[in-house]
Amino acid sequence: MSRALAGLTLSLLIVLVCVPSFAQDYPVLGQRLEVALGQAFVVDDKPGAGSVIGTDAVAKSAPDGYTLLMMSNTQTVNESLMRNKPYALMRDFVPVAPVNYSDLVLVVHPSVPVSSLGELIALAKSKPGKLNYASSGPGTPYHMAGELFKAMAGVDIVHVPYKGSSQARTDVLGGQVDMMFDAVTTMADFAKTGKVKALATTGKTRSSVLPNVPTMSEAGVAGYEAVIWLGIMAPKGTPPEIVARLNAEIARIVGKPDVRDEWAKQGAVAMTMNPDEFGRYLNDDIIKWERIVKISGAKVDQ
Repeated sequence: MSRALAGLTLSLLIVLVCVPSFAQDYPVLGQRLEVALGQAFVVDDKPGAGSVIGTDAVAKSAPDGYTLLMMSNTQTVNESLMRNKPYALMRDFVPVAPVNYSDLVLVVHPSVPVSSLGELIALAKSKPGKLNYASSGPGTPYHMAGELFKAMAGVDIVHVPYKGSSQARTDVLGGQVDMMFDAVTTMADFAKTGKVKALATTGKTRSSVLPNVPTMSEAGVAGYEAVIWLGIMAPKGTPPEIVARLNAEIARIVGKPDVRDEWAKQGAVAMTMNPDEFGRYLNDDIIKWERIVKISGAKVDQ
């Protein structure tokens, strides 16, 4: 990368260990970065083993700016969920830049006799352990969103884990499971056609995709926030000038009105922070989810 800054070319390897939605974000961000840096990107998709395999591969890469980690809050959750992994996020990486975040939405099957989040909380409190929610698997953002809701609302709702979102979603739509947290863009059409009831979205502000649906805070769980965010880190030891250049280019790109408009159609919101700010954001996220992992007793096979 230092040579690239001087005008020579080498391909950058960006390792994806984040949620599949980055496939739709890459043309927006990646192609513009290629132009800005004058280099091609090689994308290596390694989401396996709870994203540990790909993350560890980047941790062991040369800190020259040519290998970057495209990651999400799965990595911050894993800091407490997967104690035996071979790396530590804030020890073995340096923050580069956030990219964007997307809200989730809490939906219930139409057979659940509620029309608001407040009514759901009241129902859950009247029937502890009787309602259930699906997720794409232990430790996933959808699972953690559910456990955060349980902790903040003081309700006992049973977690039903699946191996991926597709079957979880199918069973919620079919009424085999009462509810789930899912991506806003995925559930929007189902909500609009009455196949599920959308009770609340999970960001600080309302989603551009479901603007008539209140946030969790508005609907009664003050301070609730559980989004899927994307960010970029580099191996520890990557020169600060490389990190600064990447941060500046990413911030410039995600700040463009056309980029923000394109992402808004997908329910994504651009994020901009300098590397130090992003580092603090990551630390705060690690602490937040460590508490929820502990309270919930969430575990994964390692």
